[in-house]
Amino acid sequence: MAAGRGAELLRPPVSSGRATFLELFFDLAFVVALTRVSQRFAGLGDDTGWALVTGFGRTLLLFLALWLIWSHTAWITSRYEPEQPIIQAVVVGTMFASLIMAVTLPRAMEERALPFAVAYLMVMVVRPLVVAVALRGHPRRLVPFRLVVWALASAPLWLAGALGPDHLRLPLWVVALAVDYLAWTLGWPLPWLGVAKVGRWRIAGTHLADRYQQMFLIALGESILVIGVVFSGADYSAERAAAFAVAFATSALLWRIYFYRAGLLLTEAFDRAGMPGRLGAVSERTHLLIVLSVLVTAVGYELVIDHPFGQARPGWLLFLVGGPMLFLVARVRLQYEIFGRVSHSHLIGLVALLLCTPALAQRAPMVGLSVVAAVLALVALVDALRRWGQPTEISASPIGGETSDVGDSEA
Repeated sequence: MAAGRGAELLRPPVSSGRATFLELFFDLAFVVALTRVSQRFAGLGDDTGWALVTGFGRTLLLFLALWLIWSHTAWITSRYEPEQPIIQAVVVGTMFASLIMAVTLPRAMEERALPFAVAYLMVMVVRPLVVAVALRGHPRRLVPFRLVVWALASAPLWLAGALGPDHLRLPLWVVALAVDYLAWTLGWPLPWLGVAKVGRWRIAGTHLADRYQQMFLIALGESILVIGVVFSGADYSAERAAAFAVAFATSALLWRIYFYRAGLLLTEAFDRAGMPGRLGAVSERTHLLIVLSVLVTAVGYELVIDHPFGQARPGWLLFLVGGPMLFLVARVRLQYEIFGRVSHSHLIGLVALLLCTPALAQRAPMVGLSVVAAVLALVALVDALRRWGQPTEISASPIGGETSDVGDSEA
């Protein structure tokens, strides 16, 4: 790694892989943000048809914007030393902007669009500028410079969407967010400078794995919060108590399935990877799906606890069954990333939920949640029986196993 001015900001090889207290403090803003995302999703419970699709798409866009902020921050603290004052200032500033996005999120597609967009752009534009200045003459300063250029390219779309007519906001923001994600995927290419794909970055892989696990737990914590708040605010009855218990069991099963083997060995897989950035780039997409699936499933909890044996509403299946199905899809991806194979039990669970969906459209919400819990319990049981009495597995990730051959100190 190149030495020189600004080199003190880089993570040393002996740096701890554990998240700092500042990063855990930063995550508190996303506790608020994820709660607001769930509330927006829950507000779609009575919608059907096109209204449900567009409402879900609007909330998904806001979630993806928040995820990009959190993910970039996780990579920054895995790449630079979080104990450095300038990096700490960057994290605290990002936390404040994220909190603004969180509190404006319930009406971010309506009258609070401008503060949401401005807070987002402050992170995407100002943060890499601060890092680039702090790096001074170090070759890595060109990476945050790339981020600034691409963020400025999408900024007019964000601002036009916030200030323009309401009916143009969604399409403009979809294009803007697509530009930001495309830049992240391609490595922010610029003429004469080439690309800086994150898969080739020098990062503390174990730290990044730790952050992904923590975000999953934050999402699970949000689901537990939903269960407790909804049940405590409703009239007590045996039906609601049963829904409360099944919802909690479902969250516990999501935790079990994630951490059983693959999720537990995520840190080890990053530690063994010759190019942890490549594994991190793939795992980032997987954990995006996992966190989203938990949030969507939590909305199903709220709907069931409020109306456990109410009228069947097919739109609710998007949350009751769609969330767990998305979780199993993402968990299959995670299994491959850690062990290089696909879990048959998860595929069986996915097919079972898919086959049950038409019948559940005609059943009470409580029946749907109970079937989901039973399928997840079966997946967890098969996983446990398959490994019963066998030696503990080690990670064998097919991703990022190569030794980095990057010679450019910018990486």
